[in-house]
Amino acid sequence: MAPFLAFEDKGVRSSDALPLVLIHGHPFDRTMWAPQVAAFAPGRRVIVPDLRGYGASPVVPGVTPLSVFADDIAALLDDLGVGAFALAGLSMGGQIAMECYARFPERIRALVLADTFPAAETPAGRAARNAAADRLLREGMGPYADEVLYRMVAPYADPAVAAHVHRMMTGAPPEGAAAALRGRAERPDYRALLTRVAVPALVVVGEDDTYTPVAEARAMHEAIEGSVLRVVARAAHLPNLERPEEFDAALAGLLEGL
Repeated sequence: MAPFLAFEDKGVRSSDALPLVLIHGHPFDRTMWAPQVAAFAPGRRVIVPDLRGYGASPVVPGVTPLSVFADDIAALLDDLGVGAFALAGLSMGGQIAMECYARFPERIRALVLADTFPAAETPAGRAARNAAADRLLREGMGPYADEVLYRMVAPYADPAVAAHVHRMMTGAPPEGAAAALRGRAERPDYRALLTRVAVPALVVVGEDDTYTPVAEARAMHEAIEGSVLRVVARAAHLPNLERPEEFDAALAGLLEGL
């Protein structure tokens, strides 16, 4: 059966290097990981899906819980014959990575949580996410993308990076993005889960991220025994794109230690 998700499967299949799976955030697509694919595919297999509702994957309106995204990832990896792997997710992708660890921890040999946070949504947050979903369906992605661009990347970001981020956001299907927002509004609390993570873990955050501030990353780092914290200077919510050299160096350090 053909995989449900659109994806890239690049790099070297080697018994000496675990596959690396990269999960994008909202409202992006797999191209947000282009620097990491270029950096790591020469030495290992790198698998980068478009989540359902994003990029070239099928658009599924309604409500998409994080558990559904996680099950999609598992099904894709089953289709590709991947057993164990290293998993990295950014923002919503980090929450999906946490859900993956909750559902099939035996397959995950290393965990990267970038610019994300583990707590369940507050009542005010649930209302805000559902209102944002309504707005996307009413207005499309353009006004939202214009409004949040310079929180996703820092105001001083490379113009080419900012343009790439804006293209991803305006290219996202509103129905898929709204369904994800509604699903995230009902997400569970992963804070207890983090205390049970038993694999090498890396927590990364942009120094100027206002969505998931450094304090959130530090709390996750303190919850995950033995984890490494990397704060990327001169970056906001997307340090993998804003400062790929620094992000890649931190990720390489984790992978080389496996």
